[in-house]
Amino acid sequence: MTPAHAPRLREVWLLAATFLVAIAGLIYELVAATVSSYLLGDSVRQFSLVIGIFLSSMGLGSWLSRYVGQAFSGFVWAQILLGLVGGFMAPVLFIIYGWMGEVGLPLYSMLIAVGVLSGMEIPLIVRILKAEGASEFRFENVLTVDYVGALAASLAFPLLIIPHLGLMSASLAFGALNLGVAGLSLWIFRDLVTRTQVTFWALAFAATLGGLVQSERLVSVADAGLYEDSIIFDQATPYQQITVTRFQDRVRLFLDHSIQFDSIDEYRYHEMLVHPAMGLAPRARNILILGGGDGMATREVLRHEGVETVTLVDLDPAVTALFRDHPDLAPLNDHAFSDPRVTIINSDAWEFIEHADTLYDVIILDLPDPKNLALSRLYSRSFYGLLAERLSTHGLIVTQAGSPLFARQAFWSLVETFESATNPLTPGTPGLWTLPYHTYVPSFGEWGFIIAAPLEHGADNLPLPDGLRYLNEDEWQAARLFGGDVSRVEAEANTLQSHALVGYYLDGWDRWFP
Repeated sequence: MTPAHAPRLREVWLLAATFLVAIAGLIYELVAATVSSYLLGDSVRQFSLVIGIFLSSMGLGSWLSRYVGQAFSGFVWAQILLGLVGGFMAPVLFIIYGWMGEVGLPLYSMLIAVGVLSGMEIPLIVRILKAEGASEFRFENVLTVDYVGALAASLAFPLLIIPHLGLMSASLAFGALNLGVAGLSLWIFRDLVTRTQVTFWALAFAATLGGLVQSERLVSVADAGLYEDSIIFDQATPYQQITVTRFQDRVRLFLDHSIQFDSIDEYRYHEMLVHPAMGLAPRARNILILGGGDGMATREVLRHEGVETVTLVDLDPAVTALFRDHPDLAPLNDHAFSDPRVTIINSDAWEFIEHADTLYDVIILDLPDPKNLALSRLYSRSFYGLLAERLSTHGLIVTQAGSPLFARQAFWSLVETFESATNPLTPGTPGLWTLPYHTYVPSFGEWGFIIAAPLEHGADNLPLPDGLRYLNEDEWQAARLFGGDVSRVEAEANTLQSHALVGYYLDGWDRWFP
């Protein structure tokens, strides 16, 4: 390389480095937000906190960069430290949470460190460019490249990075990217390099590559702390983290680290969810299930004679494929997804209902708990109104409604939401008939359900199919009785404007499990 070409190479490299470090910085932010929502709950709150803390930390880093005497040296050290702190962020946080059960302080400490280091990058790059006498230097060119890098990261994270790498490997891979930027910078600016920088860079790069190669083992170490049993399936999808564990013949499903069922007692939940509505419906031929990608609710529906079609709508195709094809999991739902009467549609529940033109005799909502705004909308007055329009004349809706004990106001908020939803049979008088009930499921505790319909249905006579393990006439009578500590309390209906349900839900569970 001739001396005349060196400044141009350095200028081009620094702009390319700006693009790469912008990608890595935003990936760290998204990793931190995803980890916090997995482990601390309430994705809206956690994403908001992470974004606010990260951006303010970047501002602090930008201000602190003025005290860095040598711009190039400061940039290289920032890359080395980002490679270590950002790269090992996800593995460290999952392992700490698995061992200690707490992760807030280390999470936000690492996030602040990454934000401060990321905030230093652009000011230092600008100073290096100026020191190199970059031809026609314009600050806005650096910012443009930085913003384009952020866009690339935001698109790649859900579409490519999480589905193909997962959080652990993604964190380490972009740590390696920062260290790669440091390494190339050391080579291109080798006249400014010290032996100490090269030594630390080599050690950090080796450690990060070693972590990346051993990422599966790191996942196993972290999961050993998070889960009691052996993991037989673990996959990050664009929608969630799917984990299935097994101890002897006992299988558990976790989505985003929250238990969805335990095979030892799931029949209690699914029998109570499905059979009351199916038994009370005068006709139960055409059934819609929203959620329930594990196929257990479908299994119970198919016990009823006269069922002609079952349409199951679940957002994540990985879940439905898993419980249709996995040799150890498909038997749990009696291979329900292979029944010719069952049609699986992988779609958002709201989008499906909004465009549906079929009438259903029973609509079963087996959706995740409303712990964030994205899920809360599927428990809203507007959504329930849409569902009611898709019912046949004497059709019923049934939903799992959380715990009337642990989240009492949330449960009765859902009753209020149904009772204030638009009734398609009496448009001028809003309100659906409701029938709340509850039972005990050992994996969840006291758990509640709500049946709703445009017309009132008699509830005393409940025909049940043969072969049930739990639900019988006595249990059904008891399920409709509410003791003093779970009886109805005043609660606001859940709307798209208020999302009162999320607050009720989080406050209730935080009170019992702080």
